Amino acid sequence: MSRPRPRRKGAAESTRLIAFHKPPGILSQWSGDPHWPGLSSLLSLPGFYPAGRLDRDSEGLLLLTNDGALQARLTDPAFHLPKTYVALVEGTPGPEALEALRRGVTLTDGPTRPAEVRLIPPPDWRVPAEEPPGSWLELTITEGRNRQVRRMGQHIGHKVLRLIRWSIGPWTLAGLAPGKTRALTPPEPPPPQPPA
Repeated sequence: MSRPRPRRKGAAESTRLIAFHKPPGILSQWSGDPHWPGLSSLLSLPGFYPAGRLDRDSEGLLLLTNDGALQARLTDPAFHLPKTYVALVEGTPGPEALEALRRGVTLTDGPTRPAEVRLIPPPDWRVPAEEPPGSWLELTITEGRNRQVRRMGQHIGHKVLRLIRWSIGPWTLAGLAPGKTRALTPPEPPPPQPPA
């Protein structure tokens, strides 16, 4: 069970944004369940809520904020905020498989937007872990469907074995150890739109 979305902050509160390096095996919600711990097992940040999610087995950058409007902007697909992942996949995707991801593939919930994708060497910044053989991809997407990158890998016949979110918009995981946080400068709110 997850908490409700944060309320709009009061005039006296300042907007805060925090980067968190989520380790694998942690749910992207404050409360855990009978089998897996939630964020509260590692953090105490009353009034903060995740802006987006990472599935239990995935790791990497998760943004937390105390501002409901900012949370909505960071997660709204209309803003096309790029998210970059590195993924260890089974086998080695060929040019046709990579081109399919670049064009967009059709999943059970509809077609994906085109992704930027390339084969890369194993990232030297990743946290050591037992890893089966495979190839590393760097993927940038501008939407955030449930388990999207994993499903995209499955669609092209290359199961995702390890998934790490490196960046969301301008914010990256650089220098942030698993389970640790870093304060970020929140983006300026967009200018008000004239009535239609």
